Amino acid sequence: MVNHIWLWMILSGVVAAVVQGRVDLVTQAALTGAKEAVAVCIGLISILVFWMGMMRIAQDAGLLEKLARLLRPAVRFLFPSVPPDHPAMGYILSNISANMFGLGNAATPMGIKAMEELQKLNPDPKTASPAMCTLLALNTSGFTLIPTTIIGLRMKYGSADPAEIIGSTLLATMISSLVAILLDRWFRSRYFRSRAE
Repeated sequence: MVNHIWLWMILSGVVAAVVQGRVDLVTQAALTGAKEAVAVCIGLISILVFWMGMMRIAQDAGLLEKLARLLRPAVRFLFPSVPPDHPAMGYILSNISANMFGLGNAATPMGIKAMEELQKLNPDPKTASPAMCTLLALNTSGFTLIPTTIIGLRMKYGSADPAEIIGSTLLATMISSLVAILLDRWFRSRYFRSRAE
């Protein structure tokens, strides 16, 4: 579906440029966009390397393990069908921890591994399990303490105070995560009720 939306946007842009006789703008925008994308990526490397290094130091110092221990009761509540000693639980905790520090790039591999492990527990491999849906909802809502990627982008574009968004990001992601959890619980109760009937 997303591919269709992107295709429609690209084609409508090209058609609009042709109709207006400004096809040169399409080429110019494509080249400028590619150049800007490379510049942004290179600019983000420094902030990602810094925070991934900090995460590694935190991991070696045992801080991530303490954070995981702190989050474990909440994660056990959110994922009651996952055994506490199952590898999926470790990946889920790592994914949530990385998302909390705004490291979506580091969180993605952990989320994929968590989904693979949750699939092993799934009684119906053709349908997502409730635990998989919960993980997807949490990942999408993305509770974030420190939005490192956004701070990096703001630094790249010369913001006077790149970190001023921390408070608003914390509030917004707290609300989105709460709504995601409430909707997940509501859909989960309907799912189990329909299976019981």
